[in-house]
Amino acid sequence: MAISDPDLRRPRGWALLTWERPRPDLIRTRPWAWRLAVATVCFGAFMGQLDASIVTLTYQALRGQFHTPLAAVQWVSLAYMLALVALLIPVGRLSDAHGRKLMYLYGFALFTAASAACGLAPTLTLLIVFRVLQAAGAAMLQANSVALVTTSAPPNKMRTALGMQAAGQAIGLALGPTIGGALVDTIGWRWVFGINVPVGIIALIAGHYLLPRTRQRSTTNRVDLPGILLLATSTTALLLGLSVASGLGLPQWATAVLLTLAVTAGWAFVRRQARTTNPLVDLALLRSGGISPGLFGGLCAYLVLFGPLVLVPIGLARQGVGALTSGLILTALPVGFAVAATLADRVLPPGWGNRARSRTGALGCVLALGLMALLPLREALLPAPLVLLGLSLGVFLPANNTAVMRAIPTAASGTGGGMVNMTRGLGTALGVAAVTLTLHLAPGTAGLTAAFAVLAAFALLALATVARPASPESGSGGSSGGADASFEL
Repeated sequence: MAISDPDLRRPRGWALLTWERPRPDLIRTRPWAWRLAVATVCFGAFMGQLDASIVTLTYQALRGQFHTPLAAVQWVSLAYMLALVALLIPVGRLSDAHGRKLMYLYGFALFTAASAACGLAPTLTLLIVFRVLQAAGAAMLQANSVALVTTSAPPNKMRTALGMQAAGQAIGLALGPTIGGALVDTIGWRWVFGINVPVGIIALIAGHYLLPRTRQRSTTNRVDLPGILLLATSTTALLLGLSVASGLGLPQWATAVLLTLAVTAGWAFVRRQARTTNPLVDLALLRSGGISPGLFGGLCAYLVLFGPLVLVPIGLARQGVGALTSGLILTALPVGFAVAATLADRVLPPGWGNRARSRTGALGCVLALGLMALLPLREALLPAPLVLLGLSLGVFLPANNTAVMRAIPTAASGTGGGMVNMTRGLGTALGVAAVTLTLHLAPGTAGLTAAFAVLAAFALLALATVARPASPESGSGGSSGGADASFEL
């Protein structure tokens, strides 16, 4: 029988590289096919969060291996996050136009290959370069994961599908510190990156056969390359300036120069987005439906989430605590996050909307970080406030991101998911930079207390974004089809 859909005709030659292979009929026609697709996306969710929470456990080993200060080692994380910030939105655009499955699979291939290269890196400089390549692959995964979930699952199964994805992220985030600490203390920091390779190979094979092809595509738009360069310049200059202030081996006057460059490039970026016909960030969209406060609240929450992943291992290492023990203690945070992200709907009052959930989560973050700032940094005292912080963030982030994505048109779900993930990348990078800067400016025990206080201040800012009473448009926190694509944590 002839195939009328041209997208299903198998191309030849180089065209195969841009062809999305449809699922076999044996899989596609089954009622549970969507579960297989979502489970495949969970591989990416698992790897992304595992990588995010595992790398900070290598800092002390990297400082010893390459004989460099913390301000230099932090760029193993910062370079990764900066690349994500620059690439998530344009990759989302390209994926909407050329195929989400295609970009997702290429992302897995690049992420896996770059992970292997990171594990073999002979110098810190090359490790940072390979981390940038790894981030490019991660951007192709993250910009498409939400859209793949929401287009795979039937509308009445959307909440279940998003919960499955959240569980994959939560498991990766929860296992990261323990696995990272065990690897660093036993076979070495290189295996922190090598662990991604077997998972990536399995995910590539599964995605090839189980992910659905893209049936609805947007028109192809020219990528705003000047906008990407201005955004990358602004964020890189900002974080590099903070690194110089944190002890990176550059003259201190470079801090003022870099921060001035960051502000100038940021202003130029905003001006360009307002004038260009094909903006990287739609400023009109940001002005509607409380999207901007939601994105800022998410940025603060991601900063609060990842700041302790750097702070706690460094603080415990100063007391002679090993990486494995630090990882086990730090696991309390992502475990709390995992529990809240996956079970909040069953525990919280059903009448609570996204704003009420966000307020509760933000208040919990302030309380947890306040306790950590007041209590001494001791192994026995850390787990309880870390669990509280994880639970609070697990309540805040899904509700906050749901409210943001509901305000974004379904046709722009790829771009909207990229915006949410861009705030995650920037928030994570700022969390690493803020902790490093605070520890440099206030050495010793005072620095640990000050760093927790700084994180608590950002939790207060997140609370401020949801402090006003809920409006009728706020939603109830239930599923609403494709717009509920916000469960990307």
